[in-house]
Amino acid sequence: MVQLYNLHPFGSQRVVPCKQEPAHFCCGRDVLFVASAAASCRVEVFAVRDQGRCEPLGSFATLGPVLRMAHSEAGDYLVTIEEKSKATFLRAYMNWRCMSAGSSRVCVRMVGHKMEESYGETLKEQMSIVEMPLSDPPLCISCCPVNGDLLVGCKNKLVMFCLKYLVINQNLTVLDFERSLILHIDNLIPAEVAFCAGHIAITTELDVLILKLELVQQSADGTEQCAHGVSTLEKPVDGGPSTHTLQLELDEFIICQKPVELLGEESKLCEIPVTLESTELPTEDTKHFQVQYLLFRRFTPDQSPFGFCEETKLHSVQLLPVYQTAHEETGSKRELLSLFCFFSLPHVGYLYSVGKLVELISTYQYSEKSEQAVLTPQFLHVITSENLQCFTVRCSAAAARDEDPYIDTTAKACPPVALDVCTLRMQLFIGPRAICHFKNHIILLTKANTEDITERRKPTRRMLSRKADSIKSRTNSESEPGWNLYIINTVSTIQLYREMVDYSRTYENVKTESCIHLLSEAHLLVRAAIMDPSFLKSDEKEELLRAFRESCAALGDCYSRFDTKDYHLALPYYRMSGLSTTEVLKRLVSEGDEIQTYERGFIFYLTHSLNEDLNEELSKESANKVLQIFYLADPVQLPNILCSPCMRNVCPLTAVKYLQKVENIMPSVVLTLTKAFMALKMGDLTMYEHEMDSYKETILACGFIGQPKLLRQHKKGIVTPTEFAVHLKEMQPGLLVAATVALHENSKIELEEADTFFKMLSSNSENAIPQLLVDFWEALLVVCSQEEILQELLLRVTSQYVWRISNKQLPETKPLKTTEDLINSCNHFGLIFPWVTSIMSVGSPSDQDYHEDISKLQSLLCSQSINIASVLPVLEPLTEAGNVSLTIHVLCSTRLGKYEEAIDQLLKSCPDAAVLYAQHELKDDNRAVWWNKLLPELCKRTRLAGNDCSVLISSLKAETLSVVATELELRDFLSLLPEDGTAAFFLPHLLHCSQKKQLT
Repeated sequence: MVQLYNLHPFGSQRVVPCKQEPAHFCCGRDVLFVASAAASCRVEVFAVRDQGRCEPLGSFATLGPVLRMAHSEAGDYLVTIEEKSKATFLRAYMNWRCMSAGSSRVCVRMVGHKMEESYGETLKEQMSIVEMPLSDPPLCISCCPVNGDLLVGCKNKLVMFCLKYLVINQNLTVLDFERSLILHIDNLIPAEVAFCAGHIAITTELDVLILKLELVQQSADGTEQCAHGVSTLEKPVDGGPSTHTLQLELDEFIICQKPVELLGEESKLCEIPVTLESTELPTEDTKHFQVQYLLFRRFTPDQSPFGFCEETKLHSVQLLPVYQTAHEETGSKRELLSLFCFFSLPHVGYLYSVGKLVELISTYQYSEKSEQAVLTPQFLHVITSENLQCFTVRCSAAAARDEDPYIDTTAKACPPVALDVCTLRMQLFIGPRAICHFKNHIILLTKANTEDITERRKPTRRMLSRKADSIKSRTNSESEPGWNLYIINTVSTIQLYREMVDYSRTYENVKTESCIHLLSEAHLLVRAAIMDPSFLKSDEKEELLRAFRESCAALGDCYSRFDTKDYHLALPYYRMSGLSTTEVLKRLVSEGDEIQTYERGFIFYLTHSLNEDLNEELSKESANKVLQIFYLADPVQLPNILCSPCMRNVCPLTAVKYLQKVENIMPSVVLTLTKAFMALKMGDLTMYEHEMDSYKETILACGFIGQPKLLRQHKKGIVTPTEFAVHLKEMQPGLLVAATVALHENSKIELEEADTFFKMLSSNSENAIPQLLVDFWEALLVVCSQEEILQELLLRVTSQYVWRISNKQLPETKPLKTTEDLINSCNHFGLIFPWVTSIMSVGSPSDQDYHEDISKLQSLLCSQSINIASVLPVLEPLTEAGNVSLTIHVLCSTRLGKYEEAIDQLLKSCPDAAVLYAQHELKDDNRAVWWNKLLPELCKRTRLAGNDCSVLISSLKAETLSVVATELELRDFLSLLPEDGTAAFFLPHLLHCSQKKQLT
């Protein structure tokens, strides 16, 4: 693996025209602040223009020499730690831009000072200095890049100031601070702090602690909640596991603690208690915080030959926010996505992700002792005693996975977070001392040593005791000239991307991994630029998007051409590139090269691309080339490939030739069906019939499970029947239905999809239900075991039977199964009851035309499978008088347990069937309906009918009285008989009843 790519990330450089030697500097939105090291105690301000040109905007005086300074983009203020008379002061400079307009007025005020409206009006035209007194001297500062809040590090504590926007009147809003929170941290003197979105990183000489301030939900008892917010957090348990406790060891003359790394919840074991003290005036909107420990790391003094142990100190702690990828619809509003923390020892740097997951992403080994480092979303810039070095970073790779946890799929990919870091450039400079980063510029302070080069290389205590940010030990501008402040213009993302791509070609045939590595670096470079909030307004927007697609295509080429373990990545990268299959073929397949070999990545890409329902059709030449590729590389895939919609233009004769060669080695039913499909395309029905006769119909039906695209394909998201399906519909509809049932039962086709499939096959109107679809539903009822689908199917076939009967509509094709077939093969169709047959025997001749639909409907209702309550609305069209309607209504009443209602319907419309109904239905628990309902009704209707009552008398005499006399006691039987009845009529049954009593 190549570790150093000698690329050119640094472009032109310009000298910043400072009047005196800089002590400290920092960048604003479009400006550079430079604090002088001389006794003049001033800050010079420069506007940064295109290509790093600097124009002086002016300067302003400070209270004393500046020890630390920082700028906040939110609020556009500069904050400093200044020294005067051996005391340190914390000051914020607001509205400093007015000095570039020529104003020299300055207002000094105390933080939180109440401003009257009359006084506030003058703030529009003058710089405002806000004094922030502290009980302990400030040691370090950091501004939150998200909201502009200020964090100040003091001995044993951190003080947080919230940025406030005070509305003086409708024309004037003034910035101020409010001291809101103090974090008391015992036995800790912060050397540096970093603050971003509630996350705090603190370093001492050898310790790193990262905390997160979390809002506590306000409870009903506000006082109690507030008390919890300022209480000491739960301290680590003493005497924990030895691997997590920090123990002292004695090693000759040096006492040092063991190195330790504690991540996430484990970091509570660091035994550094943090106590929160809220200093805001309590209001309804007061925020209450608690602390979450994210990371603790302790290092030991460096024992390496680069320097003595006392020189091992941490430096350059930084929190880097990465925002959600900008989208047109959301505009340029920044939404925090990921957060990263960097800190460094003299010879090694560490980059952690501290957002959704706390983990070490990268470790950076420097070739020589570092002075300072600065992290950006795209690079890590490090200065050593002689070099400005540029390293790659993995922030965009980690952020991409935070934004989309499913990014590593067949549809999209991103280079791994664990990708090896490398050095892009080591640029020689004489005496680099300090560095900061601003947009696409690096600001670098250099100071030439008057010592001899060889002397400088000796690890003397004098050389090693220099601090990167110490002014007193290094600078005396009057006595030690030779300093320069450079603004180095980094090249554009597109320019560096092009150089990376060109450079990668040198490794194409030599070092595969290096080629992929460099192209991955180029991809991450562009991805980081696209994730930048300013991307939408960038002049390079379209060019960056084009470069992103190009980098995906180049990575797809690598994973296709090279034999790598990650060959499967060819597929997602090609998809992200937007290239069509034809375009990929042109990139990878050599014209006229018959002996070309194809790697796994290319075959993997082609297999997945062609097996999906794409709208792209390959040309005849491309399709035949693909056929040849698979025949040579993976002949088992030939049936799948030939059934792809992309291969519609393939030569069927060539396809059959290849299939026959494969069949001689590996015969299968799917291969036979594919040959039959190709024979249909050629119009060779003899070959088609020969292939189809090779297996039984049941085996052929199951064969379609292995390749559903033989029957149906998707075109622009719509199911489309193939020529094979059309042919089967005409010649073997039973096989087509059986195959579709097999597909459904093996989850190869959904119920709605099958509906569309059969409707398109039959070319009926959109709402018409073809008979072949009804055949499919009936066949599916035979094998279906899922209750939900079963009830849906029963409802569908019932609706169709009812629609045909009520509309007197015959099916357009002969049904594949008769009622008898369904009763014999499907337990959801029951035997038709005798009383139903009796009613239908006296029906009208017209009913015979729809006999099959009528009998199938009656058979369904005679079974116990269908949910009667759900089909009642469907049965409503059958309301006309007639035997069909009568049988349906009586069947429904019976299934619902309404036997008396059913008897009324029968006695009214078909009394002949009443006794048959009673014999079949009124059994066991329903036996009492004979004497409670049927006997009284028959007697009542006989009287009302007069002479025309032979049917009723027959029903009464033949069965009803016999059943009642047998079942009841004599007294109960007598009580049921009508008082006005003829004794001779009832006498035989009375005798039978009394004789039954005597026998018992």
